[in-house]
Amino acid sequence: MQEQNPPRKAEKLLAVKGMNDILPPDSALWETFEDRVRQLMRRYAFENIRTPIVEPTALFIRGLGEVTDIVEKEMYSFDDRLNGEALTLRPENTAGVVRAAVEHSLLYNSPKRLYYMGPMFRHERPQRGRYRQFHQVGAEALGFSGGEVDAELILMASALWRELGLGNVELQLNSLGQPEERNLHRAALIAYFEKNMDVLDAEAKRRLHLNPLRLLDSKNPAMQEVIEAAPKLMDFLGEASKAHLATVTAVLDANGLAYVMNPRLVRGMDYYNLTVFEFVTTELGSQGTICAGGRYDYLMEQIGGKHTPAVGWAMGVERVLELLKAGGSAIEPAPLDVYAITADAAALPEVMACIETLRRHGVTVQMHASTSEGMSSLKSQFKRADATSARFALVFGPDELANGSVTVKALRDASIPQRLHSLGELSVLAESLQSHA
Repeated sequence: MQEQNPPRKAEKLLAVKGMNDILPPDSALWETFEDRVRQLMRRYAFENIRTPIVEPTALFIRGLGEVTDIVEKEMYSFDDRLNGEALTLRPENTAGVVRAAVEHSLLYNSPKRLYYMGPMFRHERPQRGRYRQFHQVGAEALGFSGGEVDAELILMASALWRELGLGNVELQLNSLGQPEERNLHRAALIAYFEKNMDVLDAEAKRRLHLNPLRLLDSKNPAMQEVIEAAPKLMDFLGEASKAHLATVTAVLDANGLAYVMNPRLVRGMDYYNLTVFEFVTTELGSQGTICAGGRYDYLMEQIGGKHTPAVGWAMGVERVLELLKAGGSAIEPAPLDVYAITADAAALPEVMACIETLRRHGVTVQMHASTSEGMSSLKSQFKRADATSARFALVFGPDELANGSVTVKALRDASIPQRLHSLGELSVLAESLQSHA
């Protein structure tokens, strides 16, 4: 009989570089942040939309622009081998939301305020605050043309910073005007940079006649002086574009929200017009933009819909959470209400029936589970209970079980006395536990 070799240990498989697992307890922080966002969106009357992670590649080429970093360098694109479709993992979600609005005629009877949360994908060099799978919260107002809605979206993001306790965040604002105004500015930029060709790097020379506005976004230190002196788009704006910007700034001024006009702010996608803005911080190094957006009145036409004014923003969740940590701010998840303790494995069915009743009344409970050796000692269970976030321990000891009661012991507040409570009135116990939240 042939001797069998022992099975070889399987090679450990790791996550894809730049695509991170989010584990407890960090995941609780994410959930709490997402809950705050949902509450904020409800207050501003925004409804949730969920679009596919995979979209047709043409959607992003047509919507974002061929001569953009995202389309040229960063998209995860592939051909579906089953039917030959060109597909892309979404690098952003504004185009997807607009595609969904066109496909399903969402605006047939009224404008829409929509928001989303979820992962995006860009093939970038992973670093702090920049990952290949990253997460965004986004808000899109479709069918609104007035500058007051631009301002409302800005105020909504600012409200979140206030509620999270983030103080070191600056709002930068600009206007890109309308296409005809940008065309005049484009011609002036080309003429200007052609006179300074010796300063331009290879990438800038390649883009000069394709998309000269992108040169203003260059981070090349050798080009900064020339870029600073380039013609300003603001000088080419017509009266209607200036009036739109004035509406935005008047609302911000009335709400006491400070901002800095930044004529070099152009954003990385081609679909923007009129208002563009970014919320930036100095606490995250080169990844200082934590939320950005603007108006995109022509995007719906570009992907096959009717002309529809729209404005929105997207927020980098990882960057916001990094900023919370860097600034010493914290958003604490709701603590566990109780940790249930019993040393009698035979009593587990009765104990767990009580626990399920408490949960049905809204109490959060963690049960100390048995092992193959039986239940741990009460002392070790109390240690475990104290190590959790639980506010109370519920002790189902032999005496308590014999007389149909439970001992309630406060773990976080020594001023609350230890007491017995009848198991016959679990709804009263649940109300008592929650009243100490």
